[in-house]
Amino acid sequence: MTFHRYVALGDSFTEGVGDPSPTAPNGWLGWADRVAGALAARTDDFAYANLAIRGRKLPAILAEQVEPAIALQPDLISIHGGGNDLLRPNIDIDALAAAYDEAIGRLAANGTHVMMFTVADPGLNSAIKVIRGRTAIFNEWIREIAEKHDATLVDTWRMRGWKVAEVMDVDRLHLNPVGHQNIAIAALDALGVEHDLQALPVVEASELTRREQRAVDIAWARDHLAPWVKRRITGRSSGDGVSPKYPVLTPLHPVG
Repeated sequence: MTFHRYVALGDSFTEGVGDPSPTAPNGWLGWADRVAGALAARTDDFAYANLAIRGRKLPAILAEQVEPAIALQPDLISIHGGGNDLLRPNIDIDALAAAYDEAIGRLAANGTHVMMFTVADPGLNSAIKVIRGRTAIFNEWIREIAEKHDATLVDTWRMRGWKVAEVMDVDRLHLNPVGHQNIAIAALDALGVEHDLQALPVVEASELTRREQRAVDIAWARDHLAPWVKRRITGRSSGDGVSPKYPVLTPLHPVG
């Protein structure tokens, strides 16, 4: 398959948080930029927009990003959302899925191909495994919505062959470069697009004593968990004041 205009929607997962790049807008590369680079290698007429903003819940993604994406008239749209909603104590999963369904219908209405993602299995991550049950329910809705609208589905829930320490950033919530590259490969494979991306070398996590692990956990709670909780209490978001990295269709060259 060859695509000429790709627009990526979503939250920090799609913005690329955890995959630092000094030359990328907002300082992050990410799987979507990596996918766009591979797509650009297949045609001389390619442009890419990324409207994703970290911290966005699904209703905000739908309200802020869907119509601008449609206006860009892409032939491929990817969307990921819901992870930030599932972390909240109160959530109406059925209502969230209904809004998602309606939005995917609008995105696909003009023949645009849509790529969706399930939310990764939090049971593998001690920091967020408490939301595993509600994540499984929401993911079943995503599979149904993708099937209904003939969308390509990247089922990250079933990607359990990786160790969290190998593919996650130090904040334990976002993918590191290895994880983003793996998602890019999975997305291109799901689309049936030939590409040259290869898995990045994994830095194996060292075995820690119980005392060392406790020290690491305390440091993580201080540096990452506490600021996250503070933002929740004060009604702030990590995406406040952040602009989309590629708000309009932008010519893009291959990314290695």
